[in-house]
Amino acid sequence: MAVLRTGDWARARRLLTGAPERLRAATSTALRQEAHALRNEIVQGLTKQAPGGEAIKPPSPLTLAARQFKGFDGTKSLLVRGDLRNSISVIVDGDEVFIGILRSARSKDGKSLVDLAKLHEFGGSPVVIPMTPKMRRFLFALLRKAGKEPTGGSGRGVIVVQVPARPFLRPAFDKFRQGASHRFLERVAKELGC
Repeated sequence: MAVLRTGDWARARRLLTGAPERLRAATSTALRQEAHALRNEIVQGLTKQAPGGEAIKPPSPLTLAARQFKGFDGTKSLLVRGDLRNSISVIVDGDEVFIGILRSARSKDGKSLVDLAKLHEFGGSPVVIPMTPKMRRFLFALLRKAGKEPTGGSGRGVIVVQVPARPFLRPAFDKFRQGASHRFLERVAKELGC
């Protein structure tokens, strides 16, 4: 019985030599590349104000006026100093990857960034703040700066504040999920030289 070999056997031999280790290394590299590509998608989404292609709700005129009082003229949501955007991390542990804000992440002034990220991702519940005379003067100055005429208010001496949801992680994850398995297999194939 005669056997006739067809195809590129030298290439097949190269691919199969040390196959388990090469496949493990290629898979690990592809996983790390995908993780960093997703992080980049999130960061670019914040910078362009449309993570995953969904526009982020812009700041209110009062928020912009408060920023101007503090010496910041930027108009983008979630980007005053860049602490939140810069804290997005990638941690690879074996075949698992974490992409997001670490619990230990802190802003330059020491505030927890994971709490801030959660607040903006899902929104906050209404917060009732008792008004002091100094706060009332500041609020009226903000209203004037924002182009709104202050009114006397209800006279109850409180203000209600609620942070709206501005998701920046979930839309990027949802968009990136599309075609992920195909991209991953292409990265593995490229690492293996196929």
